[in-house]
Amino acid sequence: MKGSMQNGCCAILALLAAISTYSCSSSKPAPAPAAETSAPADEAALFQIPQNQLEHLKIVEVRKAAWSTTVRTTGTVDWDADHTTQAITQVNGPISRLLVDLGTSVAVNQPLLYVSSPDVANAIVTYRKARNHLDYSKRALDRNQDLLDHKVIAQKDFEAAQQDYNDAGSDVENSLQALKIFGVTQQEVDDAQRQGVPINPQLAVRSPIAGVVVQKLVSPGLVIQAGMTACFTISDISTVWVQGHIYDRDLESIRIGDAVEETNSSFKETFHGVVSYIGALVDPATRTTSVRIVTRNPQGVLKKDMFVDAVIHTRSGRSVLAVPTSAILRNDENLPFVYVQAAPGQFAQRLVNLGAQQGDETEIMSGAKEGEKIVAEGSVFLQFANSTR
Repeated sequence: MKGSMQNGCCAILALLAAISTYSCSSSKPAPAPAAETSAPADEAALFQIPQNQLEHLKIVEVRKAAWSTTVRTTGTVDWDADHTTQAITQVNGPISRLLVDLGTSVAVNQPLLYVSSPDVANAIVTYRKARNHLDYSKRALDRNQDLLDHKVIAQKDFEAAQQDYNDAGSDVENSLQALKIFGVTQQEVDDAQRQGVPINPQLAVRSPIAGVVVQKLVSPGLVIQAGMTACFTISDISTVWVQGHIYDRDLESIRIGDAVEETNSSFKETFHGVVSYIGALVDPATRTTSVRIVTRNPQGVLKKDMFVDAVIHTRSGRSVLAVPTSAILRNDENLPFVYVQAAPGQFAQRLVNLGAQQGDETEIMSGAKEGEKIVAEGSVFLQFANSTR
């Protein structure tokens, strides 16, 4: 490593010495070439670099590039409403047990709390009565079938028994559906029937989705109301929404599906999202239109109400003249310029007007033309040579 640095320094010193020597030897009075006398005001006279030193310079052409328009904005993190929901009970009664707390990861249908509810007890009683009636009507139907086969009863008596059996079956289905709505699973019903034990009248309020408990809205012993009391808010935080704000001048460029890069000064990583919605109205306070950016958040780093900086890469492309950013230097007046190669080994400064920057390239608004050759690397040596002319 040390040896390579010494070699690099020696090469630089040799180049500077050669440039200085060549500049001094070229300082004799001579008629100015036509190119110098007609040079524009923003372009200095030509100066030459020894042929054996040109290998230290990287020459590139000013080229046309197709750039996508980028829009910069700020945004606020929010939960993904498409993957966020509240757990609401379907029965009345006091909470007997809480099973989860804030930040708990839950699976679909995982119990969150238990409610001691008279509604569940009444539904269980109704279901058991319906099952008893179904069993009785089935035995009655079997007896009537035997009597009908021996021509002891009339056909209408058998049909009446059959109708009673069908009605009992409908009652069982209706009462079973009520239990399912309350959250009593079919497995719990089957187990209770098989074991001959009563079904637990405590109702489990279950998680409707897989995610993380982001809000806890109840406490033990609280009496909750069916369909009204929200117990928890569950959100899948692997994705979040970033609410951005776009000014009128940028709205035309943005489309649904545009890729977005988001950063926060507190984190090293860059987050990636996609524009999924563009608002239909302008905020009268900020005079901006909201955009929704669905953002991947695999580590759960982004939190609700956090601020991020967003760069929207639109699909509205434009053609620009681009040069490597390393080719841009500034003079004593802080004006940007590039070194243009007029002929092999001959260079001159050229003032340029800069536009946007994308990646490692910078847009040239004026001062250079497509196809002109400029110095992309090694400009520092040229700057020294020009200063010692």
